[in-house]
Parts: sequence; C-alpha cells; structure tokens
Amino acid sequence: FQRTEAPRPPGAKDLHAYPWDKSSLKSMPVDLQQLEKLDAYALKVNVTNSVEELVKALLKQARTDLEKVRAIWMWICHHIEYDVVGYHNKSQLSSKPRDVLQMGKSICEGYAELFEHMCSLAGIQCKKLSGHAKGHGYKTGQSFTGDSDHAWNAVYLEGRWHLLDSTWGSGSVDDAFTKFTYRYNEFYFLTHPALFINNHFPDNSNWQLLKPTLTLQEFENNMLHNSNFYTLGLLAAQPETPVIRTVNGKASVSVDCRSSTLFKFKLKGTDEHGLMTLKKHGMELDIYPQMTGSHKLEIFAKPSKAEASDDVYKCVLEYVVECESVDAAMRFPKELHQPVGPSWFSERQGFLQPSHKEPILHTNDGRCSLTFTLRKDISVLTSLHSDGSGSLAEDMGRRHVLQIYRRNQIELKVHLPHAGNFVLKIYSKKKSDPGNYDYIFNYLIRCLNTEVKWPAFPKSYIKWLQDYEILEPLSGLLPANRNVHFKLKMHGIAKVLVQAENTYPLTLNKGCWEGTCNTSGCREVFVMVHENANHSFYSQVLKYEVETQ
Repeated sequence: FQRTEAPRPPGAKDLHAYPWDKSSLKSMPVDLQQLEKLDAYALKVNVTNSVEELVKALLKQARTDLEKVRAIWMWICHHIEYDVVGYHNKSQLSSKPRDVLQMGKSICEGYAELFEHMCSLAGIQCKKLSGHAKGHGYKTGQSFTGDSDHAWNAVYLEGRWHLLDSTWGSGSVDDAFTKFTYRYNEFYFLTHPALFINNHFPDNSNWQLLKPTLTLQEFENNMLHNSNFYTLGLLAAQPETPVIRTVNGKASVSVDCRSSTLFKFKLKGTDEHGLMTLKKHGMELDIYPQMTGSHKLEIFAKPSKAEASDDVYKCVLEYVVECESVDAAMRFPKELHQPVGPSWFSERQGFLQPSHKEPILHTNDGRCSLTFTLRKDISVLTSLHSDGSGSLAEDMGRRHVLQIYRRNQIELKVHLPHAGNFVLKIYSKKKSDPGNYDYIFNYLIRCLNTEVKWPAFPKSYIKWLQDYEILEPLSGLLPANRNVHFKLKMHGIAKVLVQAENTYPLTLNKGCWEGTCNTSGCREVFVMVHENANHSFYSQVLKYEVETQ
C-alpha cells in the first residue's frame, strides 16, 4: 500500500459551472462498458476479515486510479446495507470502518468512513464530507436547520476532485424507514457537481465544487430533481420552484427532454384535473384543481422505446400546488385520457398531419371536423363521450362521429348532441388484424352554446364500405311527411333503393347515387343495395329515423 499525502483543498481547477450545462451526468468521462468486467469481479470478492485484505483483493484487477475507486465503490454499494435499526438508535452505532465491514451494515457516516479508509489504503486521496441532503423524509420546500444530516465522499482523480455518495448508490429505504432494499444507482458515482447540488449541500461550500456556489436558501428553494429525472434523459422542468400557486384556478408545468418520453401525472392521486400534452422533446401540463388548498402533484416518466426492460413509470418530479380559487368550467369529463391531443405517439401509430394540433377543440355551432393522413392498412374506430344526465350510450357515442375516407385521408365529422365538454376517442387496428381496436389518443371538445342539439348520424351496417360517403342527408333523423333528397357516393353496386313506406330507386350520376324519398307514414328509412344485378337479394347499408309527429 502506498501512503497518500494529505488531501489538498478544492481550488479553481476543480470547479464546474452552475447551472448544469446539460453535457454529461458525470464530472469526468467514464466508459461503463469498459468497466463491466471489473464491476463483475468486484461484486464477487468475498473478504470480510479485514479492510486491508478486502482492498488487496479488490485491487488485483484494478490498474488506474479510476478503476481502484470503481472497485471499492462497487463492492460497498453491493455489500453494505443501510442500518434502519441503527439509524433510530445512533448511540449504539459504530461507524469505524472495521466495525462496518464486520456488521455488513451502517448509516451514511459508516459508508463514507469505510470509503475514505479503503481509498487511503489504495493510495487514493479521498475525503469524507458532511452536510444537508434532500433524502428520506424530505418535504417539498422545507428549510434545513441545525446539524448536518448526511455524509458522502470526494475523491481525487486525474488531477481534480469528484463527488460520490455510496449510501445512495446502494439502495433505498421504504417510507416507514423500517426496510432497506438493495437497488444499485449509477447516478451517484462521480456525479456532475451541478447535479449533485440538487440534493447534497455540504457544510463547507467549497466542496460544492461549483462556480458560483449556492447559498443554503437557494438550495432549499431549488426544485428537487431525483436521479430518475436525469437517468431518463430529462433536461429541465418549469417552474423551477417546488411550490406553484394557481392563477385563476390554473397552474402549468413543462418538462424538456432529449428523446420521445412518455409521461403521466397525479394530482392528489388522480389525473382527472389536468390536461397533459406530449411534445417531441418533452411535455406540457395544465392543472385545474377542483378544490382549494394544498395539493401534491407528482410527475412520472418512462422511455418510449419498446425494448426498455424496466418498462415502468418512475416519479421524476414533485410539486405542491397551492390553489386559491377553482375554475369549475374546466372540470373535465371522466372519460378524458392523458395525454390529450395528437403527438409523436399518435403519429407513430399511423395518424399523420393532424388538422388540429391542440388538445382542445372549441365549437360554437356544435359541429367540427378533423382530418388526418393515415398510414396504409389502418382501420379506425371513433366514439364521443360526455358526463352528466344526457350522457351518451356507447352505441350513440359512435354515431355522433362520421368517418369519411378519401384515399389516404380520413375526415372525422363531429355533431354534438348538446352543449358541454366532450371527449372524442380515437382507436385503430391493422385491417389485416382480426383482433380488437387499440385506444390511441383523444381530444377534448368544448361547446358553450346551449341551443346546440344535433341528432346522430345515420346508423351504418357491415355492407357500408369504408370508402363510401354520405353527402346528404347527414342527419340520422329525417323530418316527417317531407321529400328528402339522397346523395350517396358508392361503387361496385348494381342498384340502390331507399325503403320508406314506399320504395324509391336512386340513379347513378357521376359516381353518386341520387334521388328523393318521401318520409310519410313511416318511422324508419333504410338504404338498400343490390350488389349484383342477377341477384334479387338486397342488403341494408344505412338506417335513418323519422321524427315523430
């Protein structure tokens, strides 16, 4: 073993710019793939009779200083567990390296002292640091007073000081602080100081390794981004303070990230009171709490790549929303799914070039129309939903949206049955797939005009083909005792009849079947087609209702 000289204090060349420059998560280049063999070796070392013997065994495979530190780090993170019992009874606890090794458990103090001792045996300058941490039990926006509550280390590598926290690298403690779970966390190995300051505030501010350094108050007020935030490739979040006050009942949050990421949120445990939209490089969220007071807002994220092995949403941000007044007009239907509106996700599912890029459609006359370019081989299903007394049964919800296909385009015409907030849900499947439709995305449609009362579109049957089109009548409810003009775009048909009390043939004119039918004396009108002139068999394709007298 070489003797290490006394550590030099941090100086100008150790400092990193604050705020973070979004370059790297670490303070020096580390090739994790190159370290895999060493990592695997260090995990297998099984020496607990003395710290000296343990270090000797670990160094067998380590040549550079970085490798030595890495071997020590890996071993500690996977062999020392957090002592939840000792934490509650600190007087009985020794954090001497020999005792920590013998017990195989400790609190942060013991992790840091063992790390420092093992490094000095390996000839690496290392220092134990203490300070405040936003760790277990931290409450959003709290202030720190009194003695420091956490310990970690600085190591000297390649002519500069670097920071690490082996306690947090090893795993986590449950909410009740009764159970420790090993869960290795790479983030806390040589963390970039501008990110480390996010939840570590050293007693001696020189050990922030930052220029400029932060004050304790800045540390307290800063948003806590946990390691998931950075590990998932997120870059920044607005607002940058943990407490948000609503303005006229609304609060807004946005997140920036490098690649397509999926997000979720919970306000007081539910996602009903917000409107989240996915962006190419992040997400935007508007929150409308429906009660005054303080509400916890959590934001979760997961990578969008299908092959991501741990495909679960992880909490990346926590805010407290202080709501002073409620905007009751922004109470959303229960059926609304997050995220709302089109995005890279709906595009990936084959819905390209949406005519409406925003999540909310406003209509004054109760009608609106959306178009998309569709990828080949996609079949679409749509439905309209609302809350309240006049809420739509599933079958009627489908009939308030009319799908019109023109080559590779689809138009969705929506006629609302009444004023209010509606959800337009869009599902799809491959035409070649026999299975069910998958939900893809939805819009919120708002109409304040209480005069609005559109009937449903006509009911269509299986023989009504995707590329047929109704030009008129669009309304599924026909006036009584009237002559009604029909104009339908259909192909590959021999004859078309409209069946009311009497039967009215339609004639083909420039690709459209046209004609007039009288609605007297009947409650329903059917459009029938004759697919083959030699057959006497007619199929129903559309059904209209007739208004009662």
